[in-house]
Amino acid sequence: MASDAVYRTEGGLILRIVESPEGELRVQTLSGDGWIEGRIGMVGLRLAPTTTQLTRAEIAALPA
Repeated sequence: MASDAVYRTEGGLILRIVESPEGELRVQTLSGDGWIEGRIGMVGLRLAPTTTQLTRAEIAALPA
């Protein structure tokens, strides 16, 4: 089963990190009403001290 986490950068970028059962990572960014594939190098943004992980309630309010 894949797992994912959603983050917001200080600049307001919303990104979703999706990890496959095999450990492969994908990055998606929120653009308008949908998610688009992002550059894998963006995965490091989740570790920035100014980036916050969204709560389940905040994630539920985002487009699917």
